[in-house]
Amino acid sequence: MGVFVFLPLVLPLTAWPVARLAEQRLHPRTATRLLAAVAGILALCSTLCLGLLMIVGTAQLPGNPLPDGWSDPEVRAAVPYDEVAGKAAIPALLAVLVSCGSAAWRHVRVRRRAEAALAGLPKRSVAVLPDADPYAYALHGRRGRVVASAGMLAGLSPAERRALFAHERAHLNARHHRHLLAVHLAARANPFLRPLRTTVTYTAERWADEEAAAAVGSRRTVARAIGKAALMSRGPLAVTLPALAAAGPVPRRVAALLRPAPAGRAWPPVFTAVGMAAWGAAAGATVSALSSANSAVTLFLILHAATPV
Repeated sequence: MGVFVFLPLVLPLTAWPVARLAEQRLHPRTATRLLAAVAGILALCSTLCLGLLMIVGTAQLPGNPLPDGWSDPEVRAAVPYDEVAGKAAIPALLAVLVSCGSAAWRHVRVRRRAEAALAGLPKRSVAVLPDADPYAYALHGRRGRVVASAGMLAGLSPAERRALFAHERAHLNARHHRHLLAVHLAARANPFLRPLRTTVTYTAERWADEEAAAAVGSRRTVARAIGKAALMSRGPLAVTLPALAAAGPVPRRVAALLRPAPAGRAWPPVFTAVGMAAWGAAAGATVSALSSANSAVTLFLILHAATPV
């Protein structure tokens, strides 16, 4: 096990340049899926790493509630440990659990509040609230709905409204809330993953932009709708609720829509900068997962053998 147990804690640093390249060079659909998966795997591995450090580092301390066999000299010789790291892992792991728990609860609470605002309205795919404040977002669920305020619709032309609805339906169809929630929790679990959260928030919006442009048949119309919505909107209810003007910088999204549509290649060629970055991200996530799994299995076998029957 040794030093490899620390590896998942620092591997997320390698995702920073990957996130930048993916944002700029990959199709938004591919970038969103790749980075969300990488962030989720690295976050799970780093959390498991903290748990292993806590067990290994505190099993040797007197007065701990763990089985006595775990502090046996033979176990101590077989399991490399660091008491300082073990003690530091306790508050770190607690902070991760509290932070992720509070973020998940806030997401549930915001969703419930959004659903309560729709009580009494017809069960349609589009819900228009009589609110002068301009906003629009995609509310996921068993029957996902597009929610828009009267203030937002009043500021858009009919063509721009169609672009808005197409954008939000793209969020629902692709289940972007899952990608956003995954990277949001991952960033709470390991601060090194925050750049991936920012990038995925942006690429998910770009993905919906491209789907909306294909649906309405005009990239300029979608660009105008985004620009107007950004000027009017005050932001989404939460980072896990996809919205037309939720992710910045909006000027970059508008500029991308004024250029030709990106290539729809699912995976970049290997012998290119972005291809090597994509494969590097996948390799880094794999190494982190294998390192965590190897450390966990090794620790389990050693401590299981040392546990009195």
